Amino acid sequence: MPEDTRHPLKLLILGGTGEAMELARALEDDARYDPVYSVAGRTSNPRLPDLRCRTGGFGGIPGLVEWIRAEGTHIIIDATHPFAARISANAAAAADQAGCKLLALRRPAWTPEPEDHWRSVPHMAAAAQALGETPKRVLLTIGQLELAAFCQAPQHHYITRSVELPETRPPHCLCLTQRGPFQLEDELTLLNEHHIDTLVTKNSGGEATQAKLQAARQCGVEVIMVERPAVPRANHETATPQAALALLHQFSAGR
Repeated sequence: MPEDTRHPLKLLILGGTGEAMELARALEDDARYDPVYSVAGRTSNPRLPDLRCRTGGFGGIPGLVEWIRAEGTHIIIDATHPFAARISANAAAAADQAGCKLLALRRPAWTPEPEDHWRSVPHMAAAAQALGETPKRVLLTIGQLELAAFCQAPQHHYITRSVELPETRPPHCLCLTQRGPFQLEDELTLLNEHHIDTLVTKNSGGEATQAKLQAARQCGVEVIMVERPAVPRANHETATPQAALALLHQFSAGR
C-alpha cells in the first residue's frame, strides 16, 4: 500500500456484469481508491458490492459530465455488458468532455469451434428473420428487453430465459425466470427437455454463460449468434478484472 492515501483515486464503475462485480469487490477495502458502483437498474434486485452504489441513468452525456465534475472523478471504468452500446458511447463522450480517463473492461467475444453450427447476424430483427418460415423450437437467451423482434415470427415455439419476466413476448412462448451462471448439465437438460433445435443468443463472451454453447455443440443445435454493436475505443482497454486492477494500481502509484 502507498504511504499517502489521503487523496484516493475517485472511480466511477459502470457495472452490471460479473467482471464489474469482481473488480468492485477487489476495491472494497482499498484506501487508495474511492469507487462508486453504478448500475442501470433494469432488474429489481441487482447484485451490488460493499461500495457506495447508485442506480439509474445519469441523464445522457450532459448529466454524466455534470456528475463526474461534481464528484471529481478521475477514472470512469466501463465494465458494462458488451451490448450496452449507448452507455459505452456516453461514457466515452463524457470522459472526453470532462477530461478524465476511460478504462474499458471488455471480455473477448466468443468464436465458433469446428463442431459448431453458427450463423452470425447483426441484430435481433435479423435473428428473427434467420429462423425461417418452418416452425422451430427456439431457445432465446437474450434477456427480457429485446423479445419484440420475435413477435414478427409467430410460427415458432419459444423458450425464453431471463432474470425477470418480460413485458413483451412472442406468442407460443414459455418464459423461465432464472439467474445464472448455469452448468453444462443444466444446459443439456434444458435443450433436451424442451426439444430445442435452435439457440438464439448474443455474443456476450466470457465464461459465465458459455456452457449453453457447449451444450448446443454436443446436441447438434444450431446457434444464431447476434454479434456485438460497435463501441468507441477507450483510453485503456483490458479483458479481465485482474488486468484492470493492475492498471488501476499503476495509475495510483504514478500519481
